[in-house]
Amino acid sequence: MNIKILFDNYSGNERLRIGWGVSFLIDETILFDTGENGDWLLHNMDLLNVDISKLAAVVISHDHWDHTGGLATLLANKNGLLVYGCEGFSPEFCAMVQHAGGKLMEYRHSIEIAPHIYVSGEITGEYKQAPISEQALIVEENNDITIITGCAHAGICRVVGRIQEEFPGREIRLLMGGFHLMTEQIADIHKIAHDLRLLGIQNVGPTHCSGEAAIDIFKTIFGKHCIAIQTGLMLDTHRLPA
Repeated sequence: MNIKILFDNYSGNERLRIGWGVSFLIDETILFDTGENGDWLLHNMDLLNVDISKLAAVVISHDHWDHTGGLATLLANKNGLLVYGCEGFSPEFCAMVQHAGGKLMEYRHSIEIAPHIYVSGEITGEYKQAPISEQALIVEENNDITIITGCAHAGICRVVGRIQEEFPGREIRLLMGGFHLMTEQIADIHKIAHDLRLLGIQNVGPTHCSGEAAIDIFKTIFGKHCIAIQTGLMLDTHRLPA
């Protein structure tokens, strides 16, 4: 499986736009999140030779501006695109998708959206003392899975545990995305990283709301198995450290 990082907080290429939020492209056809700004997203797509006509669907992890900010602009350039969102997303989000010309797909439980590509279904977390609906993307390859998260407001270990229940006996080749650890204490981050290691995760790619301190901790604990995620990176999961 190939993953293109279209939008992220970091980049080694000054020609690419960076900002808050993430957007990951899976095998040229499935987009996960749209970052904070649609013009910036399309700019990066153009520089990274992304053919928008090949997009089959966009999955939105959760209804926050830094993950949905580019969606309306994207839909203006690809009318009728399937948009996968949890039932718990806001009425304003649903109205925006329909007004922008997208085809909204709502559900509560995990579903397969393309061959060997799944959404986790709604995993409820908390943000600013209010419940929030969120989902992750799962890609199945042989007996391995890759898990991609937007912010993991429910807790990254809980998200992984929920997905392991859905895919019992599968190795997790890669866990990447926002782990939402920016406000956590250092000792708690160490414990979370060790717990994920004990869950058998082979490689991690923390970014976005994971925070600089957490990224450094994951680098220490996972070593070469901690992947530096940044805008413009092309990841081939078959070439990750074994």
